[in-house]
Amino acid sequence: MRGTILYKMTGSGNDFVMLDGRYVEANSLSPERIVEVCDRRTGVGGDGLVVLTPEGGDAVRMVYWNSDGSRAAMCGNAALCSARLAVYLEMVSDGNVRLLTDAGEVAARSGDSGDTAEINVPDFDMPVAVPELEPAAGERWLGFVTVGVPHVVVRVEDIEAVDVAGRGRALRYAQSLGPAGANVNFVAPSQNGVWLIRTYERGVEGETLACGTGTVAAALALACQKEVALPITFRTRGGPELAVRGTMERSHARNVWLGGQGKLVFRAIWEV
Repeated sequence: MRGTILYKMTGSGNDFVMLDGRYVEANSLSPERIVEVCDRRTGVGGDGLVVLTPEGGDAVRMVYWNSDGSRAAMCGNAALCSARLAVYLEMVSDGNVRLLTDAGEVAARSGDSGDTAEINVPDFDMPVAVPELEPAAGERWLGFVTVGVPHVVVRVEDIEAVDVAGRGRALRYAQSLGPAGANVNFVAPSQNGVWLIRTYERGVEGETLACGTGTVAAALALACQKEVALPITFRTRGGPELAVRGTMERSHARNVWLGGQGKLVFRAIWEV
């Protein structure tokens, strides 16, 4: 059989092309090739690409690229999908996985069936204000936090009224955030106690249907502002919910878990 088996997965609408590192070396993929396969018209389509490689015991190396070919340290929904796929492909002997990411080791677990997983996010500093960034009309406050990758969290009054493309892009490239910029997450409450979230994601340079690390960032920012206490449930633009629980200390967030979807959509042959 020619080509390489790929796995298309989704985490609450945040979708990925997944490859088995036992058959594809991560270092063999060029940024141009990643852009090609993530293209939604001429390729498979995805917000990013992941190579998973077992490294013995319960350890699995997770290498992640955005759809523009840039390598990223971490992606929460990609980690959920990685945990689920590692179990599905029997890379580990049980449902416990140690994902080795560029942002550090991430403990994860997934059952033998179903389409859910959860990850234990490495401890991180609590959200802080960014003095140079001021709320615009319809916004209450802004916060900044790094959860593997940097995030701006914006508390808004009406999630449907947000100009995610325009306002998101302006904040993503704000000079005060440095040359790397940040992802931008807009959050607002719903009538049933579930929080709503929309994300402008760097590397994709547009709105994505979900963002796992952004959801964690939003949860801690809301808790810091004392708007709601952990655990917090979010409904993504993609539909399925993400849940965040953990412990807040004076300057750090500890033992934070993100639970959500890690669904295998289809398998295919990548003709390379």
